[in-house]
Amino acid sequence: MHRSSSRRLLKSVLLRITPLVCGFLMVGGATITKSMAKEGEWPSYGSDLANTHYSPLAQITASNFNKLRIVWRFKTENLGPRPEFNFESTPLMVNGKLYSTAGSRRAVVALDPTTGEMLWVHSENEGQRGSLAPRQLSGRGLSYWTDGREERILYVTPGYRLIALNARTGTPVSPFGTNGVVDLKLDDDQEIDPVTGEVGLHSAPVVAGNIIIVGAAHRSGAVPKSKTNVKGFVRAFDVRTGKRLWIFHTIPRSNEFGYDTWEDDSASYTGNTGSWGQISVDEQLGMAYIPVELPTGDFYGGHRHGNGLFGETLVAVDLKTGQRRWHYQLVHHGIWDMDIPCAPMLVDITQNGRTVRAVAQPTKQSFLYVFDRVTGQPIWPIEERPVEQSDVPGEKTSPTQPFPTKPPPSMRFRALLRSTWSISLRS
Repeated sequence: MHRSSSRRLLKSVLLRITPLVCGFLMVGGATITKSMAKEGEWPSYGSDLANTHYSPLAQITASNFNKLRIVWRFKTENLGPRPEFNFESTPLMVNGKLYSTAGSRRAVVALDPTTGEMLWVHSENEGQRGSLAPRQLSGRGLSYWTDGREERILYVTPGYRLIALNARTGTPVSPFGTNGVVDLKLDDDQEIDPVTGEVGLHSAPVVAGNIIIVGAAHRSGAVPKSKTNVKGFVRAFDVRTGKRLWIFHTIPRSNEFGYDTWEDDSASYTGNTGSWGQISVDEQLGMAYIPVELPTGDFYGGHRHGNGLFGETLVAVDLKTGQRRWHYQLVHHGIWDMDIPCAPMLVDITQNGRTVRAVAQPTKQSFLYVFDRVTGQPIWPIEERPVEQSDVPGEKTSPTQPFPTKPPPSMRFRALLRSTWSISLRS
């Protein structure tokens, strides 16, 4: 169904993401984990649950790229009270249909990929809850699920509600949650104001089998209003019923592993520490890989002394239970806004003649951290090196930070320091 047109549209999208994959392959001895997506389809945000961002399609090449032409346009300006100014959604291509979030109210649309005709649209008017949400507009995308008979589209609204839609009609799936909706500000092991609570999500939820994993995001910006905030816990839900299956406390409770990395009971009031990037899954291993941002205060941590797990940490959890399997903190006591910004990539690496199932985490520091995704052991040594200490009153930075020895940084730090201003203007 629309096979040739589906391929053309998907290939044009791939042009944006291929360089990242190719850059990683240059590390040496690495191959992308085989994608489970059908040829000509893009069923998940990163193509697959490994977030390889890869497809074998090869119709568009360097020799014919300049011959591409626009076939159709779909305007989103009327899908909300004002035009969208920051469209970031990655559409999904499944069974001959194109699905995407769109517009300033984060509507969901299904399109004919041949003509651009809108097949259906679903939109939620969340009132003040939506207008006060920390992560607004169309977001980064949505998710698809099927059991071979039923098909569903799942997405998170600006007001932090998880919605399940019939992929064929766009109508809410009534057996899911309450009339197709799970209120994510409830059942989160903390009190969150339903209207003003500062938590949301602009990324797509992750669907693995019959499990949906949902992260959390907060208001962007360097200066929080307070040292306290909503905590960015990660949860999993049953894709059929919307029932909560597990929760992972990104800021540990007093009886949990990692609580001792927070001094003076700062874990009790500190917030943020969400997972606002995409989450990756290895269904064969039964593990999910969660990239976590830093705790409240992008550039100051004087109110939260200690390394503060699981801030700026890659956490591997059991897919069915949410129990921690392993973790690695990439920045101790972060005060540089080095949130892990994107999904870990699941790759296979040949090392000493054997294949190692690995996970590679790109970062804002220009480092690529690479681990055995089963055990969490670094593929190449990561050194704890002494670093300069802060002289800001009340601040207490970590005496060391982890530095990967391989692969080399993707940007030279000396050049970065000399051109910080010009880089910030272009970013």
